[in-house]
Amino acid sequence: MTSEQFLRSLQAHAETFAKAVATNEGEWIIKGFIDVYRRIYTISVDTKIVSKVLELLLFPMFVEFGKSHGLKIELCPQQNFYPDLTFIHEQSGRKFAVDIKSTYRTSDTEVNGMTLGAFTGYFRKRDSNKNTLYPYSQYAGHFVLGVIYSKCDDVADERKQFTLEDLPKIPSVVKEFRFFAQPKYRIATSRPGSGNTKNIGSVVKIDQLVNGTGPFASLGEDVYDDYWMFYLTKDMAQALTVTRPYTNLKTYLEYKERGVDTLRAHEKEIAKLAEDEAGKPEEESE
Repeated sequence: MTSEQFLRSLQAHAETFAKAVATNEGEWIIKGFIDVYRRIYTISVDTKIVSKVLELLLFPMFVEFGKSHGLKIELCPQQNFYPDLTFIHEQSGRKFAVDIKSTYRTSDTEVNGMTLGAFTGYFRKRDSNKNTLYPYSQYAGHFVLGVIYSKCDDVADERKQFTLEDLPKIPSVVKEFRFFAQPKYRIATSRPGSGNTKNIGSVVKIDQLVNGTGPFASLGEDVYDDYWMFYLTKDMAQALTVTRPYTNLKTYLEYKERGVDTLRAHEKEIAKLAEDEAGKPEEESE
């Protein structure tokens, strides 16, 4: 199974998710938590809680997806490990990383945005096992299963308890789900997820998320990797006492052009140095 084949299969399966998590009216089928005394506590509209419950709700569907495509599924061993789901094609052994990300609509055309994972740590040290199930470099593809939803205006009082008989009257906290699957780089933007965080941010236009047409989609994954592997936040640059090399794609291009122009200006010297160094053994670092 190739990375493209995996993506097409995941996209086709994602189209069925909305019907599985919502009523015919588009409201979330989850109304709250229940205790042993059959008391129901409504769910908060907090995005972290919504995301976690959605993840639990979707897991059986991912198991079904894996079985139908000859994929073994493995979960991350700890919280904040990468990725949420690892799919291993049993025939070829190829690994595919899938992160589940959710966000809510802020208008008919835009969402609040997502964070697409760290651009430090395992992202830069791609043969490391730290905070990742398998080294980043061992994955044939890195994907996002995205969930877009709308917050409901009419929500129940979180301080109130309900009974099973009240179930039809408990409003859902979210509705109007839309699922999509895209390679991570195709929905990434050139800005961190929020503030000075060390997470990659996503585009916020719904059509770009669903269709995978963010700024790196046309530039390619190699440019995406290079951009984020060497990106420095303001705090990172201050800690290193250096000037930030770039802050967006425009200044990234200028930075790269300066480097290329400098190398070309010294092309003959570099060639001569390369010849001189060819016969010398590489010094071992202490």
